[in-house]
Amino acid sequence: MLRQLGMVGSQASRVRAAISNIVTNYARKIDIETLSSDVGMSPSSFHKYFKDVTAMSPIQFQKNLRLMEARRMLMSESGDAASIAFKVGYESPSQFSREYARFFGAPPKADRERMKKNFETSLKRKVKRAV
Repeated sequence: MLRQLGMVGSQASRVRAAISNIVTNYARKIDIETLSSDVGMSPSSFHKYFKDVTAMSPIQFQKNLRLMEARRMLMSESGDAASIAFKVGYESPSQFSREYARFFGAPPKADRERMKKNFETSLKRKVKRAV
């Protein structure tokens, strides 16, 4: 499979091109018909090979990407969960919160607080060791 990712024209290289497109445009709604057509595959072939390469559907891949980007934004930006949900492409803040909690084990606000606390604790340990 790895070798196929680099082979021009292979199914895996086509999926790689689609992945690149999804990563670049993660906040936009995915249209499987267009995405599969863009890489020269039928929607059913595209879905099968995408799942073979990534172990998930294109929609699930995009959702995971959005959630990871949202978590990064929660840690590095001051916006609230609803504004971040819209930035990463969610149309519903409540849907975003449910999916975020399912993926990370806590809702966005609680996860932000937990991550900041863990960071502060880790930083204190490093400073203590350095002294």
